[in-house]
Amino acid sequence: MIAAPSGAGKTSLVKALMEREPRMRFSVSYTTRAPRPNEVDGRDYHFVTRARFEEMAARGEFLEHARVFDNFYGTGLAKVQSELQDGQLLLLEIDWQGARQVRARLPAARSIFILPPTRRALEERLRARSTDSEAVIERRLKDAAQDLSHWTEFDYVVVNDQFERAVADLLAIVQQRGDELAATRICLRRLRGSFWIAHEKPWDAFSEQSFHRTRRLSKPPHIASEDAWSVCMRDALRRSHCNSR
Repeated sequence: MIAAPSGAGKTSLVKALMEREPRMRFSVSYTTRAPRPNEVDGRDYHFVTRARFEEMAARGEFLEHARVFDNFYGTGLAKVQSELQDGQLLLLEIDWQGARQVRARLPAARSIFILPPTRRALEERLRARSTDSEAVIERRLKDAAQDLSHWTEFDYVVVNDQFERAVADLLAIVQQRGDELAATRICLRRLRGSFWIAHEKPWDAFSEQSFHRTRRLSKPPHIASEDAWSVCMRDALRRSHCNSR
């Protein structure tokens, strides 16, 4: 399973990973949202009406399903069962809510969370799509804070600061060479506090007063007030990519 906040580069990374790992099969999710200009029904998603989606959910046809940005997404149960019975290596591109459900039903499944290097990078990627209005972009940035607060639930964390290196990291995990990318690695512990703050407010809206007020909740003392999450992330990246390279 691979999850990430909107704009972290997950879709591009997944496509690159699929090209480099021929054994891997991609699980095409169902969604009620409208297709984007470059998306193909059945390849990128199964695009269905909300009524049909709700019928499928009521019949128990999803391994997992969740509401994201006013749309519904789900993974078809029958397809996953068929692929796993055939011994296939299956990749699910889902959100943290779906990952929780899959963990409960398939404890052996491995999970990866993609982190963007900075808040600015996340915003730039969202704007580069040229598919969302300003209001939608602002909401995605706000909701990304909640997504980021769940990275500690995953088995592995990959930072998408350099695309090819991030792809190599994903490939290492898939090929069972990713121990150094575990979510429990020491350098990522310094980021935990900043994500709590990000969950409460947009990254660039922190005041010194709010920082000191929440500091008792184990916030790293080196975090700056303007963009706490980005400062923590840059600090971690400076540490030789978590002392693993």
